[in-house]
Amino acid sequence: MKTSFHFLRPYQKELKHLILKKWEHNKSIMLQMPTGTGKTHLLASIIYDSLKENGKRCVWIVAHRRELVEQIEETMERYGIPSIPKEDGKVRAMSIQWLSRHLNDLHETPNLIVVDEAHHALAKTYKELWLRHPEAKKLGLTATPCRLDRRGFTDLFDELITSDSIADFIRQGWLSAFDYVSIRPGSKSQRLIDNLSKRGADGDFQTKEMNEVLNRKPCIEQLYESVRQYADGKKGIVYAISISHARNIADFYRLHGINAVAIDSKTPARQRRQLIEDFKRGKTQVLVNVDVFSEGFDCPDAEFVQMARPTLSLAKYLQQVGRGLRKTTGKDTCMLIDNAGLYRLFGLPTAYRDWKAMFEGRLAGKGYRTICKQTEYLAAKQEKAPTVCPNEPLEMVMPHELLWDYLNKSKPPTDYNSTPQEKLKPFKDRENGLWGLKCGQTITAKAQYPTLFDVKDNLAAVRFEDCRTGIVDKEGKIRMKTDRYKRMKFLPDDIVAVTDRNDKTSYIDLRCNQYYPDKPIVMKFGQIEILQVGRMFYSRTKHAYVNRSGIDRHDFFSRGFYLLIYDPFITPEFKYVESTEDSLNKDYVCILENDEDSYYRFCGKLPDGSIVIADGEGRYYHAEAGKEKRYIACMTPETQTENFKAAVSKLMSEARECAAQKQADKQRTQEKKQKERLATLQNAVPFKSGLKWGLKSGERIIVPPIYRRIQKPIGNYCAMEENPNQWGIIMLDGKVVVEARYINVEIKDNGTANLTIIPGKTKTIKL
Repeated sequence: MKTSFHFLRPYQKELKHLILKKWEHNKSIMLQMPTGTGKTHLLASIIYDSLKENGKRCVWIVAHRRELVEQIEETMERYGIPSIPKEDGKVRAMSIQWLSRHLNDLHETPNLIVVDEAHHALAKTYKELWLRHPEAKKLGLTATPCRLDRRGFTDLFDELITSDSIADFIRQGWLSAFDYVSIRPGSKSQRLIDNLSKRGADGDFQTKEMNEVLNRKPCIEQLYESVRQYADGKKGIVYAISISHARNIADFYRLHGINAVAIDSKTPARQRRQLIEDFKRGKTQVLVNVDVFSEGFDCPDAEFVQMARPTLSLAKYLQQVGRGLRKTTGKDTCMLIDNAGLYRLFGLPTAYRDWKAMFEGRLAGKGYRTICKQTEYLAAKQEKAPTVCPNEPLEMVMPHELLWDYLNKSKPPTDYNSTPQEKLKPFKDRENGLWGLKCGQTITAKAQYPTLFDVKDNLAAVRFEDCRTGIVDKEGKIRMKTDRYKRMKFLPDDIVAVTDRNDKTSYIDLRCNQYYPDKPIVMKFGQIEILQVGRMFYSRTKHAYVNRSGIDRHDFFSRGFYLLIYDPFITPEFKYVESTEDSLNKDYVCILENDEDSYYRFCGKLPDGSIVIADGEGRYYHAEAGKEKRYIACMTPETQTENFKAAVSKLMSEARECAAQKQADKQRTQEKKQKERLATLQNAVPFKSGLKWGLKSGERIIVPPIYRRIQKPIGNYCAMEENPNQWGIIMLDGKVVVEARYINVEIKDNGTANLTIIPGKTKTIKL
């Protein structure tokens, strides 16, 4: 039965469009898509379009293993795309080993070369193929564009296209949710794995040592107990260390009632196909394999994956867990059983991966113990499922019920294996002896510096290959290039100390790249900083203000978002805002908060607190708190709108309205707060302490005992006698509203009060 590739999912359509667009500028593209998200379906659509475009040409699909070639041919047939050597075949699938031997024997010209599982592609093997067919488009497909040895793929592929992450695909319903259980930290199994010290030629754990340590009955018995407890009766795949290990596991499982078979590289092809078919049809419950089902295997109804093989390879880890994340009807979740503690090296399958850094060779696709300190190490933080006993060898790391909540709340970091707490650090390349920069395990700037003096925050002081020195950011971009200094050291407040060949030290302000012969003292006025060097003062702006008039700290006036500096010698003259305080507007330099460009001449303050300033070119600006300065006029206006007097007149009118509005808003806010405060004091009563009276609410004193007498409150007010026959009115919070100078006061319920000035003479006021 043929499968239709004409109906692509939305994300597949988007990726296909992106690939075609990228091919317009780059011939060689690598595509990353998680296992189970339909790379083959997308590839069939691309191949169909490619053959339709030019029927005389063909497509080559290259794989690194013979077994994958057979799978590719079967897959293309299923999509109705015949393979060579059939008469109408236009697609040739072959292993890279076969192609290397027969490249001269092939006379057809491919218009598209596809590299399947492209993370195995080595430049030396594929480079000749690229050179033989320079006009052919190239597409590398992989779920994991990474290598253990940190070698990237840029020597073969011009660009990397990444799809959504595993977490995104689970959120969108394209991949299955999962439960994740793992051996406990500090358990006997974890200690055995932690003590593995030997490495193979590929940089991973040595198979021989793993086999000697873990291919034993107690370990295999624990594997069985893990399946029995967490996946009893379910259909699944087990990843083993070696052929012997796989067969021992299968034998033990069968002995204890689990229908399991082992498949490895020595299993005859016909028998292998039969065993896989039996598994897909449900005749076999468990397949135990050795790297056979890491790539190219498709069985969506696998209900559990058991990882019995330790690895340092991120690619192996994700390829293995990916076999269980495919969706199918009736499958709600997949049980991932981690008997090797792999999530402590790689995080959960949903962890963020910096594929770009791995593609470029700046980050190895390798597991690091530091991952356990990050957000993916959740076992210690989560409430365990009630069925899990602390004494049992496995723990529930992530139940699928909590996975959705975790995915919706989690935000990926900017770098793989890098947390905000991790600092920029230098590293030395052992091969070339040069220095580079990295954050966590991610190389941010390749090894290229003969000397690296110092690192601070996201900056580094380095010596370049031309022997000059300078400052670079974490990605190696040059911030500034200096002379040939002997030493460089970062100081607080963005100052760098540099020492020349004569051991004379000077200083550089990184904010404005200014040099100073003596160490600057940083003066802080809120967010604005001034440098004092000797008796001189400098602004930290690109166009720096320098004061040589002998002023001191008392001549600096902080005004919130700007700083005024008294300088009677500043030139030239400018126009000023007319005000009742004209003298205060002159002879001041102004430094704006968050303005790194220049200093300004202060031209006056407006009623709303905003100011008018001028730069050295005769341009006037309006500046207010929290906003960028705005050009309003100039010394030589070409239009009426640039006239200083007209511009300031308009600003003044707007400022008065704004100030009035602010005052009204402030008044309303104060009245509201006072009303709320008085509402809490309605139970206030007079109390006496010694000879004096005050007010209290419960046990809290709200008006201290300072009056001769206080009458019982009426509403929010009460009468008080300050001196003999001198009465006034206070509010419940103690605020005086009528001065104590009347011989009698009578407060009414209607909000008025009768004040007796002298006997027989009274006046009524509204409170």
